[in-house]
Order: sequence, then structure tokens, then C-alpha cells
Amino acid sequence: MKLYVFRRSLLDGLSIAILISVALSLILNPTEEQWLNLPLVSMIFMGAMLVGALVSQILNSIGVKTMGQNLFEPDFEKAKQEAKSWYQTFWGWHLFVTVFALFIVGLFKTKFSFYELTNEDGFEGAKRLFAGIFNPNWDVLPRAVLNIIETIFMAFLATFLAIPFAFFLSFLAAKNIMKGPVPFLIYTLIRTFLNVTRSVEALLWAIIFSVWVGIGPFAGMLALMIHSIASLTKQYSEIVETVSEGPIEGVQACGANKLQTIWYAIVPQVVLPYISFTIYRWDINVRMATIIGLVGGGGIGTMLIKYQGQAMWAEVGTIIVVIAAVVWMMDQASAYIREALK
Repeated sequence: MKLYVFRRSLLDGLSIAILISVALSLILNPTEEQWLNLPLVSMIFMGAMLVGALVSQILNSIGVKTMGQNLFEPDFEKAKQEAKSWYQTFWGWHLFVTVFALFIVGLFKTKFSFYELTNEDGFEGAKRLFAGIFNPNWDVLPRAVLNIIETIFMAFLATFLAIPFAFFLSFLAAKNIMKGPVPFLIYTLIRTFLNVTRSVEALLWAIIFSVWVGIGPFAGMLALMIHSIASLTKQYSEIVETVSEGPIEGVQACGANKLQTIWYAIVPQVVLPYISFTIYRWDINVRMATIIGLVGGGGIGTMLIKYQGQAMWAEVGTIIVVIAAVVWMMDQASAYIREALK
């Protein structure tokens, strides 16, 4: 089976399984206890996916293009077909119905309510809160500035320490570098490990390190570093996978080994994008550092949660002003630096 056929069947199967699940939920109206029967729910969903994959195969075999076929079909096949608006195609309506079903489910699962949003009692409480925030207590400004400086350096050190790890791992996590059975196995293991690491939010890493090394900026820095290694490695490796093959073939024609090929043919192509992504990551880490302080990660987040817990909204307003000012300056600086590196 061609790879794109497998991907097509997987996506179509998943989308049709979602539609079947939504339909069954509306018809049967299962209780929470029935939803918690994970083996049964999983079996029904997997069965629906198989049905969806079969329907996808049948439809595409008779010339009806599904959403998965339109997405994963090779470009030379797409070029043979007449261009049509999405509403004139089956795949367009397939996509529309799937997104619409997900939107409706999202409304129900989040308990979206205009009534709660416009409720008079809640709205009055929000007005009192914002009244405090928009009347900052500037007496806490010096302490807020000291804490935001700590936050900035937490982000800087986390990014700086993550760079060498991410640089090395990025080549091991690039599919075009790791060719062959053993390299591909290493590539898969590293990718899996990084995906698991990245799926654990920095907030949770901050909790883990707060228990490990104690509450404070060191725990926050370690949390940001771990998350940065996983994120930067993913970004770096995707850059490596898009490099031009010409310099690689030229260096290899001169007898270069694997390491020499990477150093002389790939690194020169990726160094500027690496720097750009690294600066952007520092920008992200500054923002994240303000959040992980909420769980003992140090920095201005710890100060923020202290005043917020005591409902001292004027002090919270001052901290928000300081955070917003620093984030704006970092965003502008990183944007200018990335533009200069293009």
C-alpha cells in the first residue's frame, strides 16, 4: 500500500469515526458511567474507524475524492484534475461537516453559555476586579521590576543551556540524516522521547523540579530548559529535513564521511534559521516563565500568585503592566533581530 493511501485511510477513518460517535451519542445519550467504560468505548471507536477507512477506500475507488485523498494525494495526481470550489466537491463537504461536528461538540464539552457570560452578578464581580487592575498600586513597582529581571534571566539561562543539547539531538531527529535500519530506530526513539517530553507542559515540569530542588527560580529554569530542549530539537530537526541536497551531494562526491557532510554541507544551511528560532524561543520562555512562577518556579509569577490569592487587584494590576511591558519589548527586539538575520 502506498504511504499516502494509508494516511488517507487513517484521516478519513478518524473523521468518520468522530461523526459516528457524535451520532451515537445523540441517539443513545449514554451516561457518564457508560462513557467511563474505556474498553467498550475504545472498541466502538476503533470499529467506527475501520468502517470509516473502508468507506474511504470504496469512495476513492469509484472516483469520489474524500478529505484524506485531497490532503495526501501526490501533486502530479492533483494536477490532472479540474479545479473546483470546495462546495462543489465531496471532500469539501466532508471537511465542513467534520469541522462543524467538532465545533458543536466543543460547545457542549466547554458548556459554552451566553447567559453565564452576561450574568449580572458575575459581570459586576468582573467589573470590580478590572477596576482594581486598572488602578495599579505603584508602591510594588520596584519589587515587580526585580522579579521580572529574575524572570528574564531564568528564561535566558534555560534557553542558553538548551542550545547544545538541541543542536546535537536535532541531527539525530532528522529523517534525511538517519537513513538505514539502525539510524532510523535511533531517530524513532529520540522523536518519541522528545514528543513525550514536550507533551508534559512546563508548568508540570516546574512542579516536579520544585519538589526536587525546592521552590525558587532554579526549579523554574530547569523546567524551561527541559521544555526548550524538546521544542528546539523539533524545530531544528525540521529545518535540517528541508535543506538543499546539492551541497550534500557535492561534499559526498569529494569523499566526505557522515560527520563531515553534516558539518560542511548541512550546518552552513541551518545556522541562521537556528539562531532565529533560538531567539524566538527565548521570547517564548520569558512569557512561560511568568506562568511557571505560579507553582513555585520563581520570578514574577510567584509574586503574581501571592497578590492574586489575597485579592489585591491593584497590586496585580502593577504586575500585569510590568509583564506586558517586558513581553512587548522582548517581542519587538526578537522580531527586529530575526528580520536582520534573514
